Amino acid sequence: MSFAPHRIVLAGIFVAASTLLSAHASPADDFFSALGRNDAATVRQMLAAGFDANARNADGQPALLLAVRDQADAVARVLLDAPRLDVDETNRAGENALMIACLLGDDALVHTMVEQGAAVDRPGWTPLAYAATNGHTAIARYLLAHGARVDAPAPNGTTPLMMAAYFGHLGTVRALLAAGANPALRNGPGYRAIDLALQRGHHAVADALGAAMNPRKPGQW
Repeated sequence: MSFAPHRIVLAGIFVAASTLLSAHASPADDFFSALGRNDAATVRQMLAAGFDANARNADGQPALLLAVRDQADAVARVLLDAPRLDVDETNRAGENALMIACLLGDDALVHTMVEQGAAVDRPGWTPLAYAATNGHTAIARYLLAHGARVDAPAPNGTTPLMMAAYFGHLGTVRALLAAGANPALRNGPGYRAIDLALQRGHHAVADALGAAMNPRKPGQW
């Protein structure tokens, strides 16, 4: 019978190293690990013990934004109950949790965040533009009903209507037009919503935008 003592030693080293790393895991590591598992009970415990609900991970992503992005809804609701949470906290790209919820079409979280004071409008890219990007028409209507500017321009001049047109979301385009969106506006590169729709081959969207830009007059056939 032969033995492989070097393997036994190496196994012992790996076990010891693993134990050491686990023993020295930071509270932030534990917190974001729990968030990733959607472990609401652990997150609630850590917040009650004083952990900051506005903590960011190593990539600078706020905890609430991460929970929304990763669809860890149970953790997101625990965070939203935290008394010192900044619901509008942004990541390095200027995105916040409400914008991500609008992009993903999470109606329930959108409503909860707005009810808790999340800003429906902001400089730059807006929650409405994010909702329009993926054609979440009900969310777009909800934001408009709560004060979102229908033609709020992004830094490059792109409006929510342009985003909905570019991605071919006819229902959202119609909802934005009904709310007063201006189809004649141009973004920084000079494109109107109809131009973007035609570029992408969204002919039904282009027809709706064309009709909005050239409404029939009374008596016209």
